[in-house]
Amino acid sequence: MSYSQSASRSVHLILIGLMAIALLVGCGRERIDDESSAEELYSQAQTALQGRNYDRAIRLYRALTIRYPFGRHAEQAHLDMAYAQYRARQYEAGLTTLDRFIRTYPTHPNVDYAWYLKGLMHYDQAMGFLRRMMPGQLVDRDQESARRSFMDFQELIQRFPDSRYVADARQRMVFLRNAMAEHEIVIGEYYYTRQAYIAALNRSKYVIENYPGAPANIDALLLMERAYEQLDMEQLASDTRKTLEYNYSDELAERGEQEDGFLRRLWPF
Repeated sequence: MSYSQSASRSVHLILIGLMAIALLVGCGRERIDDESSAEELYSQAQTALQGRNYDRAIRLYRALTIRYPFGRHAEQAHLDMAYAQYRARQYEAGLTTLDRFIRTYPTHPNVDYAWYLKGLMHYDQAMGFLRRMMPGQLVDRDQESARRSFMDFQELIQRFPDSRYVADARQRMVFLRNAMAEHEIVIGEYYYTRQAYIAALNRSKYVIENYPGAPANIDALLLMERAYEQLDMEQLASDTRKTLEYNYSDELAERGEQEDGFLRRLWPF
C-alpha cells in the first residue's frame, strides 16, 4: 500500500469515528416530547437522576419548569435539578438554581435542604486544594468559596436549627474554620520569611480574633512570639510564650507526638 493510500485510509477512519461520536451525542440529546405532562417529565427526570444520567435529568427538569412553571412538580423540579447540577459539578448553574428556588419558594418544606446544598457546592469548590493534597496552596478563590460555604451552613443553622442537615453542617463548618485559619497562618509565615514582621503579627492576631477554637491559634501564637523576637520586643515575646504554654501545653505535647497532625487538626471527628 502506497503512502497516499495509507493516509487516505487513515483520514477515512477518522471521519467514521467522528460520525460515530456525533451520533452518540445526538442520541444523548434526544428530543423531549412536547406532549409530556408535568408528571411524565418529572418521572423521566427522576429515572435519569437515579441512573446518574445527570445531563439528561437537568434537561428534563428544566423543560418541566419552563412548560409547567406552577404546581408541586415545578417546585420540586427546581430542587432536584440543583442536585443534578451538583452531582454533575455544574456548581455555578446549581447555585443560580438554588438562589432562584430560595427566592421563589421561601416557605417550601425543603428550603433547608436548598441552603444545605448551597453550602455543599461552595464546599466542594473550596476543597479542590485538598484533593491536590497541597494544603499550603489554598488560593484566594478557594478561600472565598470556603467563606461562602461557611456562611451558607451558618444560615441553615440559624434559620432551621431543627433541620436534619444541621449536624453535618456543623462538622463541615469546623473543618472550614480550621482550613481558613491555617490559610491565614500560611500567609503569615510568608510575611515572616520576607521579614515583614508587622504583617505577620497582624495575620496572627486576625486568626486569634476571628477563628476562636481553631487549632491554628497555637501556630498564630508561635508566629507572634517569633515576630516579636525579631522586632526586639522581648517582653511581648515572653508574654506570648507564657500565654501559649498556659493555654496549650497539652496540645503542644500532642503535636510533638503526631506526625499526621495537619489533616487531623482540620477534621477532628
